[in-house]
Amino acid sequence: MSEKTPVDFWFDPLCPWAWMTSRWVLEVEKVRDIEVRWHVMSLAVLNEDKIDELPEEYRDMLATKAWKPVRVVTAAWQKHGADVLGPLYTALGTRFHNNGEGPTLEAIAGALADAGLPADLIDYADQEDFEFDAELRASHKEGIEKVGQDVGTPVIAVPGPDGEQIAFFGPVVTPAPKGEEAARLWDGTLAVASVPGFYELKRTRTKGPDFSNL
Repeated sequence: MSEKTPVDFWFDPLCPWAWMTSRWVLEVEKVRDIEVRWHVMSLAVLNEDKIDELPEEYRDMLATKAWKPVRVVTAAWQKHGADVLGPLYTALGTRFHNNGEGPTLEAIAGALADAGLPADLIDYADQEDFEFDAELRASHKEGIEKVGQDVGTPVIAVPGPDGEQIAFFGPVVTPAPKGEEAARLWDGTLAVASVPGFYELKRTRTKGPDFSNL
């Protein structure tokens, strides 16, 4: 049997669009011979050099909500290995997005318990002199440099036909498709991403994420 194709997925647990895409790629994992490898990136890191240019609401969100969950996820990764990232992301996203709890300390603590991780990881949420800041930034840089600074989360990278990685932002999709619909979107995304010079495909967005079928 051939080895599964690795799919590298960079996420910020705060982002609802990344959450939808992550649920889609897990559906793809059921119907295509792929294996998702999770990595951390950060909307707070991405926007820290242009924070004054952002709308006030977005600035406040980055200042008060964005750092806590990504610090906890990074600390869990550093202390317990990369294998915890997928289960912890699922636990966090289920509480933040599906259950509507938002990125509160209570939701983060609950997600740690759901993922079977030590409760004291919550202490990293408010650690401003973050112990694993260098590792967080290195992981973020690895992902964002594959697609450029003008996009956000998620970033997905797969091996291309010539052996080099094909990387792309998104796709942004709601609700997350399942089954063969998920597979068709995957095949089409790989097809356009593999075309040299392909830049962007976008359609009108009329509503926010739909979590009803998750």
